[in-house]
Amino acid sequence: MKTFDNEDKLPPVPLPALEDTCARFLEWSRPLLTEQEFAETEAAVQEFGQADGPGPKLHADLVRYNADPTTHSWLDTFWPARYLGRRDRIALNANFFFLFRDTPLRGFADPQVERAARLITAAVNYKTRLDEERLPAAVTRGRPLSMEQNKFLFSTTRIPGPVQDTVRAPYSDEMPGPSTARHVVVFHHGNAFRMDVIGPGGHPYSLDDVIAGLRQVHKAGLAQPATAAGHLTTMARAEWAATRQRLLALNPGNAAALDTIETALFCVCLEDLTPADDLAACDQLLHGDSGNRWFDKAVSLIVFADGTAGINVEHCELDGTTILSFVDTVLTGSPEEHAAQSGAVTQGVPAIEPVTFVLDDSLRADIAAAARSFAQFGADTATVTLSVDEFGVDEVKRLRMSPDAFAQMAYQLAHRRAKGFIGATYESIATRQYLRGRTEAMRVVTPEVLRFVSVMDDVTASPEQRRAAFRAAADKHVERAKQCQAGAAPEQHLWELQLIQKRHGAALGVPEEPRLYETPGWLTMRDDYLSTSSAPSTSIRYFGFGATSSRCIGIAYVLLPDRFNLYLSTPRPVAGLMHTFAEQLRAALRELRDLLEER
Repeated sequence: MKTFDNEDKLPPVPLPALEDTCARFLEWSRPLLTEQEFAETEAAVQEFGQADGPGPKLHADLVRYNADPTTHSWLDTFWPARYLGRRDRIALNANFFFLFRDTPLRGFADPQVERAARLITAAVNYKTRLDEERLPAAVTRGRPLSMEQNKFLFSTTRIPGPVQDTVRAPYSDEMPGPSTARHVVVFHHGNAFRMDVIGPGGHPYSLDDVIAGLRQVHKAGLAQPATAAGHLTTMARAEWAATRQRLLALNPGNAAALDTIETALFCVCLEDLTPADDLAACDQLLHGDSGNRWFDKAVSLIVFADGTAGINVEHCELDGTTILSFVDTVLTGSPEEHAAQSGAVTQGVPAIEPVTFVLDDSLRADIAAAARSFAQFGADTATVTLSVDEFGVDEVKRLRMSPDAFAQMAYQLAHRRAKGFIGATYESIATRQYLRGRTEAMRVVTPEVLRFVSVMDDVTASPEQRRAAFRAAADKHVERAKQCQAGAAPEQHLWELQLIQKRHGAALGVPEEPRLYETPGWLTMRDDYLSTSSAPSTSIRYFGFGATSSRCIGIAYVLLPDRFNLYLSTPRPVAGLMHTFAEQLRAALRELRDLLEER
């Protein structure tokens, strides 16, 4: 079976009935509201959903759109609006990272170049297999998954726009079929270099050729002053769009330089530093030296001086599950095996040339200002890693508990103990079993969660009562996750109806935004105190992203057979609460494991 053979056979993302969405919205928001707030929200929902109300008019337009033969999913316009429409910076705010597992590099004089060459060789092999549709189509529990996102792994770049960004990518009208690019862009010391990784005849360069090319880049990067134009990709999107236009207007060579970066298969970032520990490596992968990055690029492989490596991913077309599959494949097998599979041959040192920009004083000032602003933004973000190595996924499964439910209940208990209350919690749920499926937004807090955290801290409760409350909350969590996997969740549906009203509400008879979107239910349910996502893979040590609001803790967790590894992030002003949460979380994970073991 070819890579994309299942795509046309996948069912479309289900479009929920409006009345079901309204009912679920009330159910999901209620645990976070006072009686008065819920009454206000319920009244607005009834007004929204009544026969002559705004909800049916907006939903009818969505039904018409979904029925159009050219529509793949009723979320086709939602995803660009959600990701490409955001106007703040994407660096740290939206991009995410994975820290790869260690690879033994003993005996190598230059572990950085060796590791980078291995990753490039394996990634080029992945592209070769993808182009020829020799990658196995993904399947989970017997159900095929969409492979569509794989089309955005290579030669894909987000382009800033004044109102909404766009994406430059292969498999598009402008670039039909796979990318024909033969090069990557390597960043070193703030300078960018084009390096061919596929020869003129279509064969990838051998591992030794790639090593020789990287050594030349390394030498050249040290020999010239840094341009560090990558700092510009940390700017707010409209600001970067305006600067990019000035860059293009200044000199024709700048268009060629941008074209080289934007069409490159991926970026490789060589860093001089050796991370002191896992936290330092994670922080560098998340934001690091922005002059040595191009955050708009879909995939950037980052390699440190000692060979420690990871990946930074632009999120607009790629979700974690696709990147995990890519990373698992790239990190499995020897570089010699990858080279042989791709048909790599010895061709000599690859073609290398610097990617240079012509700058005036104004653009140099913009680059310097962007560098200072982003360095401060990174410094204003507090982070911590947490590794619970007494037990992991295998142990939790042995205790007849969903590992994700176990972790999520520990988050709720720790948050209650750290802050004294339960707050809105987001979890990303994959929906790739549908045509062009991506993710669904799950809200974790339920009445069962409220009872669970209350019973856990009730000194009069017996162990049996605590276990019962724990399992009831976990079971409800699993049930809700299955709802999300089935496309039966309210938030994205209501969000898209809100966007429809903004786009052409007047023509539909809904000239003003419905009151529902100003209710305590809508605002409170989406005001995250915890934003969570998981990455089940033994190929990575840590996974991470930035917090989503001024008081949010971002929690990225890797579920490993023998441990839980977590990366937490939050704005610096509330760092103390995050550290308290981390301490409570470590204790809660152990406490809940012990509680299940007592029987």
